[in-house]
Amino acid sequence: MGSNGLSSVTNLTTALKYGAIFLTVILGGMIIYHTYSIPEFQIPSQYSDIDIKRKLLWQSSNYKNETKASEKTTKLPFSKGYYNHSSCDIDFNRRFDCAFNEQIDVEKCQARGCCWIPVVNAVNMTAPLCFMPSNYPTYNMDSLSPSKTGFTATLSRSESTFFPNDIMVLQLDVMFEAAGRLHFTLRDPMNKRYEVPIDVPKVNQKASTQLYTVTFSSKPFGIIIQRKSNGLVLLNTTVAPLFYADQFLQISTSLATRHISGLGEHMTNLILSVNWTRLTFWNRDQGPSPNSNLYGSHPFYMVMEDDGSAHGVFLLNSNAKDVLLQPTPALTWRTIGGILDFYVFLGPEPKTVIRQYMDVIGYPIMPPYWSLGFHLCRWGYWSTNITRQVVENMTRAYMPQDVQWNDLDYMDKRKDFTYNMQYFGDYAQMVKEFHQKGLKYVMIVDPGISSAETPGKYKPYDDGVKRGVFIKNETGQPLIGQVWPGPTAFPDFTNPETQAWWYENVKEFHDQVPFDGMWIDMNEPSNFVDGAIGGCPDNNLENPPYVPDVTGGYLKSRTLCASGKQHLSTHYNLHNLYGLTEAIASHDALIKVKGKRPFIISRSTFPSHGHYAGHWTGDISSNWNDMYYTIPAIMLFNMYGVPLVGADVCGFRGATNEELCIRWTQLGSFYPFMRNHNGWKQPSQEPYVFSESAQSAMREALFSRYMLLPFLYTLFHKAHSTGVMVVRPLSFEFPQDPNTISIDRQFMWGNALLITPVLTPKTVQVSGYFPPTTWYSLYDGSAIHSKGQYIILQAPLDTINVHLQGGCILPIQDPSTTTAASRGNPFGLIVALSDQGIARGELFWDDGDSLLTFENGDYCEIIFLAKKNVLFSEIMHLNNQIDGLILNMIFVFGVPSAPNKVLVNEIWITDFFYRMDTKVLTLQNLAIPLGKQFIIAWF
Repeated sequence: MGSNGLSSVTNLTTALKYGAIFLTVILGGMIIYHTYSIPEFQIPSQYSDIDIKRKLLWQSSNYKNETKASEKTTKLPFSKGYYNHSSCDIDFNRRFDCAFNEQIDVEKCQARGCCWIPVVNAVNMTAPLCFMPSNYPTYNMDSLSPSKTGFTATLSRSESTFFPNDIMVLQLDVMFEAAGRLHFTLRDPMNKRYEVPIDVPKVNQKASTQLYTVTFSSKPFGIIIQRKSNGLVLLNTTVAPLFYADQFLQISTSLATRHISGLGEHMTNLILSVNWTRLTFWNRDQGPSPNSNLYGSHPFYMVMEDDGSAHGVFLLNSNAKDVLLQPTPALTWRTIGGILDFYVFLGPEPKTVIRQYMDVIGYPIMPPYWSLGFHLCRWGYWSTNITRQVVENMTRAYMPQDVQWNDLDYMDKRKDFTYNMQYFGDYAQMVKEFHQKGLKYVMIVDPGISSAETPGKYKPYDDGVKRGVFIKNETGQPLIGQVWPGPTAFPDFTNPETQAWWYENVKEFHDQVPFDGMWIDMNEPSNFVDGAIGGCPDNNLENPPYVPDVTGGYLKSRTLCASGKQHLSTHYNLHNLYGLTEAIASHDALIKVKGKRPFIISRSTFPSHGHYAGHWTGDISSNWNDMYYTIPAIMLFNMYGVPLVGADVCGFRGATNEELCIRWTQLGSFYPFMRNHNGWKQPSQEPYVFSESAQSAMREALFSRYMLLPFLYTLFHKAHSTGVMVVRPLSFEFPQDPNTISIDRQFMWGNALLITPVLTPKTVQVSGYFPPTTWYSLYDGSAIHSKGQYIILQAPLDTINVHLQGGCILPIQDPSTTTAASRGNPFGLIVALSDQGIARGELFWDDGDSLLTFENGDYCEIIFLAKKNVLFSEIMHLNNQIDGLILNMIFVFGVPSAPNKVLVNEIWITDFFYRMDTKVLTLQNLAIPLGKQFIIAWF
């Protein structure tokens, strides 16, 4: 055969070979597409900037030694063989983990029907080695029918997974509840499962208009939610299989962008990393530290979209869970009980997303006015004399203070509802003295009730046992753990009898000591032994098939046995609600006892907590890094509907120093809730212990806060009445500016004030981003006309930079050292004109303490408007609380030229002046009654 003939045969052979390969690829692709159809436009863009230093995310250190939980899944036969080359040929960033927190090898992985591909390059070291193939079995949708509120469908799967007790048939309900809110649930239609017992809106008909479209994939099942205006995919659950076993539920979705925030409570930045990040939800007494589950659980996230729009997703589920983020970008929910109950909020503005979320979980409580003042506490004020001396020292130093606190020191042997007769024998008298000075008083109350006293010696426990108010163990007896007083029982606040018992104890103690608010701590609940003093039973609640990546490795670690019995369900289901249920019981008790607005600060939280109480961020350390992390924490809790939030000023753990405490006091003056709190045996950090220059800087920061309290109080009213945020990220006010998305070293009060604190030592300058508009220094009115840029600001040790956005009007008040005194002082206005010469603001005012003043119409609301060199007020609602209060001074920022004349209510005045350098017009000694409309013009 000649060379040409050989060449022809070779070419033919080559053609057939590559043709066969091509046909194989096509057929394989068709099979994969048929099995896991994902339209191209629904696949997010890829990212590869993975942090190669992070440990392998999917193989938790908790499982090094093979826990009983991991053994359950290991022993299950599941050699299905779904893995093959084509179904495993998945980009690293798109792999969905199949290790499920276990240390796993190739045999275990493939026994689950999953793919095993070792790391082949350093860039992808954090991607899962064991992952699900593209044809992994899941649910199919057998039927879809319209309903009164949307759609209902039946889902089924033909094969079990390696998790025990798969639920083979599911019911899907999709409810078009509002134009911007979609709700869908996945339930077991045959058996009632535990569901979170909080009130949510109920609808009985489909919303007439929607901002979203919903489509479904039948085989395999998936739900795809898009923004109607532009088709953007917000949620797409076809990206990975659905699991729904009795104790393991998993669902995954694509993310529209990498800009995701929320999913607290964790020590994180505002924007979460999607580079193989895991977040665990199981409330724990754990000082804030990275990569740990902390005090609260908030399974809500918000995604900022590329065009400045935003959407949010809320999983109403209280069981222990992990959330996995990966660079696809995608998100996986894993929970070990309950149901899948999702809300999707369409915004489209970020602020609207939060309001839509609060429409579901409840708007925040309106705090008493005094609670916005300065609070002072430490663990170590061990007598009434010492506590009195602290207040006296604050008075002598001329430091504003509204509330004095005590930690455990006041208790008799650290037992709730008692006080130490040796060192706090005149406890009630001390509190009455504080009241005479215009101060309020708050003390700590832990949930653990001592069980160690002789019967008949400690009524809270004796009465509680008789009434069956405590969480029970497997034998039906009170579950006994150990906290500060020693052996303790734990009230079951889901039991109505417990709520009545709690009220009676609160009332009896208040009858002795007339406290003003409650600090409820240790309510994750915390336990100094794992589970119970006698241990926990060995069952599937204590050792479920899957344990999220909880610190300590077991659900019982530093808390109660998961199998503890409560009125509504097991502690396994209710653990994350413990702090919330205690807050509700305390809220209701204080209303009955005092007849005024309750003030409660709690460590443990869950969605809807802000409807009843506030929060502080726990046992943070006295260092610069922890101070920074309080800023994203404060912003995130405002997102979670808990605006009454703060952190321990100057830090709680470890020794502070003067510079740190000055800077922290400046920052803390802009926390919605401000308290200086210190740990046992740590150096003192009250403002008066530092040098005169330090005291001066702290005093100035505190008086600035008190000057701004009318504005802060008005923001709380807007949060309470309309669901807006008090503290906001810059991105919420400027969502069209991509530079603001990840900024979490600055924050805003409402839409008006931009706060730029110093967060590093030995610094007298700070760089701050200013979105494109005009900004004015709060202190002198000097203007920054920003094009959207970072600006270096001077920041000497006595200064925190605060700027007012053009177009806003702030109500202010001459400050005193207590709110009781300052509430009667003259008011002022700071008018920050926009480039168009326009500004707007408002004031909400009531008695500051009564219940339901807004709901009952017992308040005053005034709108202030400026336009074309005229400033005027409009009385929107009037009551007698405004009587006797006057507007005495007005500062107008951004007046382009010096006025010659000023007219106030048709009377020419001469008591005004203008600064050419800052372009600020000042009007003084006005004495205008706030309760009457005014018109002021300058010419």
